Amino acid sequence: MMTKNYIHSDLAIPPGEFLEEVLDDLGMTKDELARRMSRPASKLSAIFKGEKAITPETAIQLEKVVGIPAHIWTGLESEYRLTLARNQQIEEQVHLKAESKLVTKYRYAELVKLGLVSRFTRAADKVSELHRYFAVTSLKAIPGLRRYKVAFRQSGGKLKGQTPEAIVAWLRIGELQAQKCRCANFSGNLLENNLREIRNMTRQRPNQFLSNLCSKLAESGVVFVMCPHLTGTGIQGATFWMGPQKAVLMMTLRYSWADIFWFSLFHEIGHLIMHGRNTVVLEGIKSDDPKLKTQEDEANEFAADFLIPPEDYRLFLADDQFYEDNIRLFADQVNIDPGIVVGRLQNDKLLRNKWHNGLKYRYTFSSNIS
Repeated sequence: MMTKNYIHSDLAIPPGEFLEEVLDDLGMTKDELARRMSRPASKLSAIFKGEKAITPETAIQLEKVVGIPAHIWTGLESEYRLTLARNQQIEEQVHLKAESKLVTKYRYAELVKLGLVSRFTRAADKVSELHRYFAVTSLKAIPGLRRYKVAFRQSGGKLKGQTPEAIVAWLRIGELQAQKCRCANFSGNLLENNLREIRNMTRQRPNQFLSNLCSKLAESGVVFVMCPHLTGTGIQGATFWMGPQKAVLMMTLRYSWADIFWFSLFHEIGHLIMHGRNTVVLEGIKSDDPKLKTQEDEANEFAADFLIPPEDYRLFLADDQFYEDNIRLFADQVNIDPGIVVGRLQNDKLLRNKWHNGLKYRYTFSSNIS
């Protein structure tokens, strides 16, 4: 069996260039050609430039007018289009190879383990899969996307090992989940009305409250996403908006202490209630922006005061009795999990971090991504 090796030119020459040479030999102008073919000159102009293909019908007309067989014209057109396609494929491979160095930064291997992207061996295939995951034609477009700009603007390596690419890969998990979830239009008033019921869930365990928590937030217009931690993020939680009527509240599985979970949850809710709908908030990124620092302080105060009412906490501190029984009694009085009281006392430096941790719980969550 004989195998022929074909040599393909990478120079894409439109048939229109050959047609111009033919017209010169015939002493015919382009306008005259158009009149002889009963075609608008503007239509033929696109053929001369290679912007419009020579169809079989056009090829037959050219055969009649300039005397060159139709199959020559269709063959030239076919070869031109094939060369363009080959060049485009080569350019695409070069483009993918150039972006391959970003694969690790965007946590491809971890996304594979989570089942969010398919496993590939070739670097170019990995890049293509990340294009699909992020819904972009180039990974270099990601820093310019509105929702991701905050990660590139604020992170800047201020925390060791933290990278904006990892943060963006994590945020995308929340975006994809939010796209699949339905919720009511956002209502700050309804969210505030539901907070008391959500606060009461602190005395329950995740298998008791998680479904109800998601439902209560959804009816307020908030999609709640428990999300695995990705290396290089250092993120505790995030809030952003998928349009003006759908808020997304993401929390990581990185921390298991119940008191941290509830404080972080109410902290994020505080951002949704108090701050703008164009705001993307990333918890765990250090920023020098005074406005962001103010917003963080406001969200911290909101969470602390809603979990433990300030006046009740002041009276409890006045007794200066921080024994386990006293903490349990106070927690019962304000109807909150005693571990949250311990966490607050530890944060306020009134207890050492190891004291009374027997009153605190560690949660084990399963992410709600699929």
